Amino acid sequence: MAQPRKILVTGGAGYVGAVLVPKLLEAGHRVRVLDLYLYGDDVLAQAKGHPGLSEIKGDIRDRDLVKKALDGMDAVIHLACISNDPSYELDPDLGKSINYDAFVDLVDAAGAAGIKRFVYASSSSVYGIKDEPEVTEDLPLEPLTDYSKYKALCEEVLLDGAGRNFAPVVIRPSTVCGYSPRLRLDLTVNILTNHAVNKGEITVFGGEQKRPNLHIQDMTDLYVKLMELPDEAVNKKVWNAGYQNYKVSEIAEMVRSVVNPDIPIKTTPTSDNRSYHVSSAKIARDIGFEAAHTIEDAIRDLVAAFAGGLVPDPMDDVRYYNIKKMQSINLK
Repeated sequence: MAQPRKILVTGGAGYVGAVLVPKLLEAGHRVRVLDLYLYGDDVLAQAKGHPGLSEIKGDIRDRDLVKKALDGMDAVIHLACISNDPSYELDPDLGKSINYDAFVDLVDAAGAAGIKRFVYASSSSVYGIKDEPEVTEDLPLEPLTDYSKYKALCEEVLLDGAGRNFAPVVIRPSTVCGYSPRLRLDLTVNILTNHAVNKGEITVFGGEQKRPNLHIQDMTDLYVKLMELPDEAVNKKVWNAGYQNYKVSEIAEMVRSVVNPDIPIKTTPTSDNRSYHVSSAKIARDIGFEAAHTIEDAIRDLVAAFAGGLVPDPMDDVRYYNIKKMQSINLK
């Protein structure tokens, strides 16, 4: 592999980070996590005590702390954010301060610190609603919400690159699914699987909306890969990262077939008609990344986690639901 890196992972104790950090350590990198640890101090238990891991419990908005966290690092994987529309809309000022204002400061500080590689987790929601059968990276961005608008603006800030010498990379992930030690049960595949296993029925809101999905193992494998490629392969690249595009009703059928063919599926109307088919052909062409884990794999992983007692109180514990957790802590 390429030379091991010293990587700051912001939001490294989140849903994706809790799977990513152990993989980066296993690949030989040194990792520093900056996170508020809102979802528990134990989500990185698998990596605790690893000589390559250091952890800073703190806020990405604290400029002095960010400078300290960047000291000695040569790469950043930026995952920290208020991470969905409902959570963002609870307090738009808070959302902007974390998702945009703190990002601008982080990019500036990273440039000053001599960071060589900066990977930004944007979102496929920056495209808005598209009529095109394949949503590719060259289509215009038409974000519909403040959450996705600021994701798009952060892309501009990072790619602008004036006076900076690092290689920036923007990833627009599809909706991630599957088990993580910091589990989210407010994402399509995970919601439907949780309800099938723990309620004995599946409720589908709408159902005709097409949603792109990506298994958390593929999402994290991609971030590891981006640490190993040379600058010229990634510099100022923007890539979609997804795999399977299915209607929500089709995902519900997959869940039923894996969990129990007799589970009823109930369909109710929805006002959320976002529907798009994301193409990941460009990232496959450019760097050979292709996802290897299916939606059914994610469902099976979740079923095993429920059966193994890894997800206590899955219907009611607020730590599995971003908006409920944000409401409970009243972060300012």
